[in-house]
Amino acid sequence: MSAEKINPYKDSELGKKEQVAQMFDNISEKYDGLNRVISLGIDVKWRKKVVDIVSKNNPKQILDIATGTGDLALMMADLNPNKIVGLDISAGMLEVGKQKIAKANLTDKIEMIVGDSEDMPFNDNTFDAITVSFGVRNFANLNKGLKEIARVLKPTGVLVILETSNPTKFPFKQGYKFYTNFILPIIGKLFSKDKVAYSYLSESANSFPFGEALNNILQKNGFTSTEHKPVTFGVATIYTASK
Repeated sequence: MSAEKINPYKDSELGKKEQVAQMFDNISEKYDGLNRVISLGIDVKWRKKVVDIVSKNNPKQILDIATGTGDLALMMADLNPNKIVGLDISAGMLEVGKQKIAKANLTDKIEMIVGDSEDMPFNDNTFDAITVSFGVRNFANLNKGLKEIARVLKPTGVLVILETSNPTKFPFKQGYKFYTNFILPIIGKLFSKDKVAYSYLSESANSFPFGEALNNILQKNGFTSTEHKPVTFGVATIYTASK
């Protein structure tokens, strides 16, 4: 089953987009703490790698799609761009992010807006760098979302995606499957009032195309120079691409 067909709430009448927004609204207050627990804190290290890649482009205008509570946007503020826009479909997650940004005195640098990654309110060729961390697998239409990213990225710009992937080597492959299928949903249920959210997150992670497969999808949707680099035994992968 493709990741696009996997929805958080099996019996909901809503489309995937609305369901994903609802799910993240439901878990937004617990999300940061839970994320650190689930990834054993390694996600911070992965984001640092993303920031390093972005820094090479010396970007002035940055867009962080599926920004959530703004972790990556906050880290990229150190690159001293003129503006960072954090876009997310979940108003609940953005509210948490806005509080973190205010606390860091970065409200004038980072703007958080509710929006749909498949239909963005930006002109063509606006951004020097676009990042998506753990967001592309929640796109309702992956091809449409990537084409839209290509549209708003400058010809000289860089796209950096951080996304879950599945380890392919023994014993990491087996260990990861056990962790995502059994441990992850239990942790999620202990922490969160939304019982299905973490089952959805692990299910969508397990079925999302990664490595060469995602590179090919990027190329099909207007990107070149696509590269992918697995991190931490392949439980996540960092992709870079140009237009």
